[in-house]
Amino acid sequence: MSKSSIPATHSFASLTCGIDRAAKNDVPTTIVVFGASGDLAKKKTFPALFHLFSQDLLPKRTRIIGYARTHMSVEDFHKRATSHFSPQADKGTVEKFLGVCEYVSGKYDVDEDFANLRKEIDRLEKSASIDSSCERIHVYYMALPPSVFVDVATQIKKNVYDESCTNRVVIEKPFGHDLESSRQLSKDIGALFEETEVFRIDHYLGKEMVKNIMTLRFANVFYEAVWNRHYISNVQITFKEPFGTEGRGGYFDQFGIIRDVMQNHLLQVLSIVAMNQPQSLNAEDIRDSKTEVLKRILPIQLEDTMLGQYVGTKDGSKPGYKDDDTVPKDSNTPTFAECVMHVDNDRWRGVPWVIKAGKALNEARMLIRIQFKDMPNSLFPDLARNELVIQVSPKESVYIKTIVKEPGLSTNLSMSELDLTYKTRYHDIKIPDAYATLILDVLNGDHSNFVRSDELDEAWRIFTPLLHQIESENIEPHPYEYGSRGPEGVYQFVEERTGYKRTNLEYHWEAPQ
Repeated sequence: MSKSSIPATHSFASLTCGIDRAAKNDVPTTIVVFGASGDLAKKKTFPALFHLFSQDLLPKRTRIIGYARTHMSVEDFHKRATSHFSPQADKGTVEKFLGVCEYVSGKYDVDEDFANLRKEIDRLEKSASIDSSCERIHVYYMALPPSVFVDVATQIKKNVYDESCTNRVVIEKPFGHDLESSRQLSKDIGALFEETEVFRIDHYLGKEMVKNIMTLRFANVFYEAVWNRHYISNVQITFKEPFGTEGRGGYFDQFGIIRDVMQNHLLQVLSIVAMNQPQSLNAEDIRDSKTEVLKRILPIQLEDTMLGQYVGTKDGSKPGYKDDDTVPKDSNTPTFAECVMHVDNDRWRGVPWVIKAGKALNEARMLIRIQFKDMPNSLFPDLARNELVIQVSPKESVYIKTIVKEPGLSTNLSMSELDLTYKTRYHDIKIPDAYATLILDVLNGDHSNFVRSDELDEAWRIFTPLLHQIESENIEPHPYEYGSRGPEGVYQFVEERTGYKRTNLEYHWEAPQ
């Protein structure tokens, strides 16, 4: 059996293993970034790699190769790769980082170009006195559009894949367009690589507060004791962006907000919030628990869905979605969606789950809101419900909305919070970008925060009937003004379908200074 067919790791998830494991093991590592001239690579992949390099979290014998169709010199490549580094980045460290970066130009479907890439990998290893018989890791990061996933994966396996070392393939979303296309993609990739070699990246799984959910739930007795239908009334997971498609409407129009954000990012978050405790912190046990809860989610119904599409502001300062020249004027693609879902198991039966996502809204925010039930036989009836709020971004925080007596001689009650705001509590710690966290997981061989093929299958099973109905019936979305909270009636929609209750005590959360 080749090294590449051996499971990458049987170690515990990143919750328990040292983040510097890859650096300490110092296995010679080659990282190939496909699509190195593209936006994703320059905005996310290379800044993430530099962050790990600057923190001494990459193996010392790491080489990074950018590969793309664009013809450019190594100097031009270096300029592009560093274009989104922080202005405060140490110049000496940047130079050292660029010293391990090379560039190879080639097409995505030409054997000879990929054979040249393999020669460059071999040359770099030989120049570093790395023998082909020693342990090595090759990472192939596909920062590419989905149209070339299979072509590039085929070329990697045919002309670059090295049987004598560990091979890991990183694939960016979207993973298909619906259930059928996702299964075909999984089949095509599965014919080339073992599941243990594939890392399907969903960057929300690398966000600090998402990675903290498991610890919050399973390391604290008082949370897990009430984490069920007996105490929780409803759960809402919300994603809001304050900007529109910004000239990328033609690309977005192929997918819409449901495929772009909800079927992947928000559903992955939901699976972690809703899953039962895994048998261990082993990556496969965690993914088993996530998949099991996804299997219990019923397909979403159109009547439990609200769709919206933003229009320009009344003063003309902000354009509407269809004002983008790249968007068809008759497009009904939703830029906002809100869905009510149901998990049919003993823990959650009867508890509605709401996932909401939208572009061109009033703020940038991603949060999880868990509203508890009313106090039975309360001495203080009809006041307000407790809520646990996990704010993923911005201003990472966890707070519990709690009713207290106002201080002093007053007997009035008010809503306050028990607050853990990360910036205040951990003011000396810089939270890394999600991509840096996930690339480190790839280097450590930890699959915990990556999407397995059966998870993906269940996610598309939940959304595909809804997507097909929206498209076949050409459902027209509700208009909403750029910068608003969404379509008219958005809050009534949730309250009618979930029993969500607004507080009748004055309350506004502010992150501590």
